[in-house]
Amino acid sequence: MKLKFTKMHGIGNDYIYFNGFDQVIRNRSRLAKKLSDRHFGIGGDGIIIIDKSEVADAKMCMYNADGSEGKMCGNGVRCVGKYIYDNGLVDKSRKEVSIETLSGIKTLKITEKDGKAVSLEVDMGKAETDIHKIPMNYDSSTCINKPLYVDGKEYRITAISMGNPHCVTFVNDVNCVDIEKIGPKFENHMVFPERVNTEFVKVISRKEIEMRVWERGSGETLACGTGACASVAACVLTGYCREGEDVLVHLRGGDLVIKYTKDRVLMTGPAETVFEGEVETNEN
Repeated sequence: MKLKFTKMHGIGNDYIYFNGFDQVIRNRSRLAKKLSDRHFGIGGDGIIIIDKSEVADAKMCMYNADGSEGKMCGNGVRCVGKYIYDNGLVDKSRKEVSIETLSGIKTLKITEKDGKAVSLEVDMGKAETDIHKIPMNYDSSTCINKPLYVDGKEYRITAISMGNPHCVTFVNDVNCVDIEKIGPKFENHMVFPERVNTEFVKVISRKEIEMRVWERGSGETLACGTGACASVAACVLTGYCREGEDVLVHLRGGDLVIKYTKDRVLMTGPAETVFEGEVETNEN
């Protein structure tokens, strides 16, 4: 059976997108594992299916490269917004779209050029610090700049949920982090019962940071939108940055602009279409 797909990325965080409006996508977990392989598949950090929604303009269903289902992807939701806008699945005069996700409905404001979305601002909702919402096995109601021993070394961490769990730790040089070694240790630490995404952050100034990310189920990726939001939230909560100010976040795949307030986090960044095609699969 052949499936039509679109390869898209948000600053290097690349997924394989399927339009579920006009084709049925079954066995999604197995399909994600097969197609995400960069040698034997199409290649990507996972797959995202754009389904119809009863409560929003579209519904985003995402699966990581290991086949596990994810609740939210900041770069992915921008690409979904671009896809439905560019392909006329919404009224373009609105310059705004809504996407249903497992972590709630996300509203996106569109900046367009020649009828195509080039940059999107996403209201990512509130950065949650309640350990039960992360979730986290911890003896306090929050975990902000607290010690955690990982592989025999003490790290100061801040735990945040952006609809998915994040663990932010500050480092002097992100390039010196042996992320392939330490990333899985964080991801599978016993304190995080549902595993965790981990951000290694260097603070450059009050309005500028640099980060690398180890994503649960995918390993190191070039970018993570929810991770950038969690990182800026952690910077504000620990006094490195100020609430309500734009912070430029440098990721390996490009830059995002994040603004944190107590009630919501705004993320602004690009989304790009790479190519379209068809894939023949027995997984459907």
